[in-house]
Amino acid sequence: MSLFAAPEFKVGVMVIVVSALIGGMSLKLSKGPGMLGGVKRHHFYVDNASGLVRRSAVKMAGIKVGMIENIELVGNQARITVVLEKDTPVTSDSQVVLRADGILGDRHVEIVPGLPEDPVLKAGEPLAVAPATAGLEEIMGEVGRLTKTLNELAESLTRANREEGDLASPVGRILNNIERLSEDLAQLTGGNVAKVNQVMTHLESVSRNLDYYINEASLSRFEASLRNVEDITEKVSRGEGTIGRLIHDDSTIDELNMAISTINSFLGGFASMETSIDFHSEYMFSADMTKSYLGLRLQPGLDRFYEVQIVDDPRGVSERVVTETSIDGGVTSVRDELTTFSNQVKFSVLFAKNFHDFTVKGGIIKNSGGVGLDYHLFNRRLSLSLELFELEDPYLRSFARYNFFKGVYLIGGVDDALGGRGPASGFLGGGLFITNDDLKTLATRISL
Repeated sequence: MSLFAAPEFKVGVMVIVVSALIGGMSLKLSKGPGMLGGVKRHHFYVDNASGLVRRSAVKMAGIKVGMIENIELVGNQARITVVLEKDTPVTSDSQVVLRADGILGDRHVEIVPGLPEDPVLKAGEPLAVAPATAGLEEIMGEVGRLTKTLNELAESLTRANREEGDLASPVGRILNNIERLSEDLAQLTGGNVAKVNQVMTHLESVSRNLDYYINEASLSRFEASLRNVEDITEKVSRGEGTIGRLIHDDSTIDELNMAISTINSFLGGFASMETSIDFHSEYMFSADMTKSYLGLRLQPGLDRFYEVQIVDDPRGVSERVVTETSIDGGVTSVRDELTTFSNQVKFSVLFAKNFHDFTVKGGIIKNSGGVGLDYHLFNRRLSLSLELFELEDPYLRSFARYNFFKGVYLIGGVDDALGGRGPASGFLGGGLFITNDDLKTLATRISL
């Protein structure tokens, strides 16, 4: 018998072949893809690598295409190195997503493929990581916080349900108010049953009277009104009465049109005139006082306006009196007295003319003749102003006004810049500027 034909030889060969197959498969499973074929390696960085383990699967479209070869800490991030089969379609815009495998926190690497026409990512190049989505840990944290809030609410309801109540928490106070309201309603309805019944009786009587007037009395009155309307229309058609003459007589119509035109021309000036109210206060730094202004502006056209102001000036009005006294020996003594009348109200009446970005104004400024000049910038949002009055002992006031919102502005500058009545004082304040359009809008909203 030949050696190759012996049963023992055949069994031995079969054992060797099976052992080789088992060993090869074991090596492939232990070493991952590409043990018997080509592989390529890529890596990516994540802030949190929890749930990932070495040799766990790397999937694409739910199919295993590789495994995690290594997980290491680089700086403050985790570097994940993956081994993929050589023919895995990984392009430059492919992204890595960490997906959960269950509720125990295990995760695997999922590669989301890019567009086929994009360039292929070379071996060793890093993979892009998709923005992180809410994982199981974040969801469980939110559930935990929600549970804690519900527990606190349940505890508040439990404390509020006790006899002594819980006035320390908002829920307890709400329940206490509801209980008191229900008690008041019970007392109101329980102690006034007779009055409630009386009110219901009166309502029933009123409804019967309304039904009578609507169904019987009103019908007869309506018929009488229709007859009156018929009589009036017949007189108008015949040209009788004022309305009849107005319709049939051309001269009456002409006179009425002329009167209406006159009234329109008279009222048109007032309708086109813009009226505004201005109020602001200024804090005087050196004097530690507050000065307030209330003004009314009438602007019949874009090029001019009239302004009347009432000024509450705590610095008052100052009067200087100089007296000379002759003393024996020919020596003359000069006495200079400055008298101040505090908390005196002052008035300003001004006429102003606009020239492009400049406004020139003159009249009475704080009980004295004076002039002023305004220069407007940034579409009149910012104004730089000078006012000069009390010309015998000049009083100069310079300031800037900025409208940062419609109708609301800031103002600041220097009062008595020449120092004729003491040291110059800086000031800062704010105010409101309301036009007739704003007043119409406010009146409309109040009426609604």
